Amino acid sequence: MTERLTAEQYRDAHALKGKGKEDRRRVRGARRTTTSDGITHDSKTEADRWDELKLLQRAGEICGLRRQVDIVLQGRDGPIMTDGGEQERVYRADFVYVDNALGITVVEDRKGHETDVFRLKKAILAAQGQELLITRAKG
Repeated sequence: MTERLTAEQYRDAHALKGKGKEDRRRVRGARRTTTSDGITHDSKTEADRWDELKLLQRAGEICGLRRQVDIVLQGRDGPIMTDGGEQERVYRADFVYVDNALGITVVEDRKGHETDVFRLKKAILAAQGQELLITRAKG
């Protein structure tokens, strides 16, 4: 016999499915965190680093602080495309800024855990001549 659901039960069942999708995307239980300036970050450690970098910028040690900056991944024959071939694959840097003492642009990623996809993108960026600064939370 087929079980019958009310419209409300059906909506509730689908609402629960959608919640699981976002949770699977999170790495090692990271939770979105909003900083005092109203910006939402993918994890608490990323939010903490944002606050540290803002202080460094106010002190004049860095400048041009940006977050969630896309860098196109390049292969031997041009941009690496998505499986459908319609979009360029990108690496999204957590933070990009200029270190005033060294006069260089720093591409930084805040990591608690390195995934296989991250390691692959890091290797592609290295082949492009782009080095990443990987910072980890203390403690």
